[in-house]
Amino acid sequence: MREFDALVVGAGFSGAVIAERLAAHGMRVLIIDKRPHVGGNAYDTIDRHGVRIHPYGPHIFHTNGMRIASYLSEFTTWRPYEHRVLARIGGQLLPIPINIDTVNRLYDLSLDESTIQAFYDSVRERRTTIANSEDVVVNAVGRDLYEKFFRNYTRKHWGLDPSELAASVAARIPTRNNRDDRYFTDTFQCMPEHGYTAMFKRMLDDPKISVELDVDYFAVRRQVRARHIVYTGPIDAYFGYCYGRLPYRSLRFEHEHLPATEQFQPVGTVNYPNDYDFTRITEFKHLTGQPHGGTSIVREFPQSEGDPYYPVPRPQNEALYKRYKALTAAERNVSFVGRLAQYRYYNMDQCVGAALKASDEILARVEMESRPLSAKFGLSERPLITGIEHTDAAGSARPA
Repeated sequence: MREFDALVVGAGFSGAVIAERLAAHGMRVLIIDKRPHVGGNAYDTIDRHGVRIHPYGPHIFHTNGMRIASYLSEFTTWRPYEHRVLARIGGQLLPIPINIDTVNRLYDLSLDESTIQAFYDSVRERRTTIANSEDVVVNAVGRDLYEKFFRNYTRKHWGLDPSELAASVAARIPTRNNRDDRYFTDTFQCMPEHGYTAMFKRMLDDPKISVELDVDYFAVRRQVRARHIVYTGPIDAYFGYCYGRLPYRSLRFEHEHLPATEQFQPVGTVNYPNDYDFTRITEFKHLTGQPHGGTSIVREFPQSEGDPYYPVPRPQNEALYKRYKALTAAERNVSFVGRLAQYRYYNMDQCVGAALKASDEILARVEMESRPLSAKFGLSERPLITGIEHTDAAGSARPA
C-alpha cells in the first residue's frame, strides 16, 4: 500500500491543474492516467513526417478569464492565433458562425450592418418558447440557413436531430450582425508556442508529483492510500454504472499527411455539414504556424462507440447524471472534476477554471482538517478538563 496526500485520476487539464496546485502547497501527489501520455485529449505530438498534430482533433485555446490565462502562462509562452472556420455549402466555402458575408455570398445580396438584422427578421421563424437547438437556430436565422448549416451537421455530430438536443448546443455558435469571421471572440486567443504536451510536462514537473501512465484507476484503487482523491473520469464508471451508462459521443480520427502540399485549405478548419460521413477537416499548420514543405490534416468521424468525448445534452441524460451526482455526497474525500466527472460540455478554459476552484476548496478542507479541534470550532486553547462536577437537582455535587 503506497501513501500520498492526494491521488489524481486523469492527467488532462482538470487533473494536471489540480495536481500542480496541490503540490505547490506542499502536498505529495500521485497522478495517473490510463493513456500512455499526459494532456488528455489536448495532447499533441510530432508525427512521423515532422508536423505537430493533435491526435484527438483540434484544440484551440481561448478565454475571457484572465486568471486562467495568467495561470497557464506560468507554464508556456504563447503564439497568437485566431481560429477561422469555413463551411462547404453547395460548392462554396462560407464563414461560420453566420455573418454578413455568409448571407451575402450565399444569396448574392449586398447587406451591411444596418440591414442584416432586417434580413434575419424577414426569414426567422419566431418561437415564443426556446426548448431545443432547432428552436434556437430557426428563431434566429430561419429555416433555410438552419437546413444548410446546422441540421445535417448536428445529426452527424450528435447522432440526433437538433430538435432532440438542449438549446445550449446551438447557442454555442452565435449569429453575427457584422463581418467578424473569427470562430471565437474571446479577448485571449493563443496556442501554446511549443505545444500543449510541453505545457503539461512543465505543469507536472515538481518533485512532489509522481506521474504514472498506462494505469487504470479501477485496477489500482486498492493499492494506493490518499487523504484525498480527485477523479476526472466518467462519473458513471466510478459508481460501476449502477444506474446504467450515461450517453456520450465519440470520434474516430483519420489522419493524413500530404507531402507535396504546403497548404491544403485556406483556414484551420473546414466544416462539411451536408457532404461525406466526416464533419470537418483540420489542417494543423494553421494552428501551430509551423513551417514545413508538406502538411498534415485530420478528418473527424463522429460515432457512438469509443472513448467518451462529448456528454450528450438532453433532459433525460441530465436527470440520470443527477442520480449519480447524488451518490457523490457519500464520497467524503473525493472530488469529481471535469467534463466527464461533471457531465458537462466544458471548453478547455472552463476545465481550468473549475479545476482552480476545486483546488482552492480541497486546500481549504485539508487546512481545516489539519488544524487542532480548538481552532476548528473556535474553542479556547485551554486543555480539556475531565471529571468536571455537575450539580444534580438536589444541589449536591457529583462527578461528570
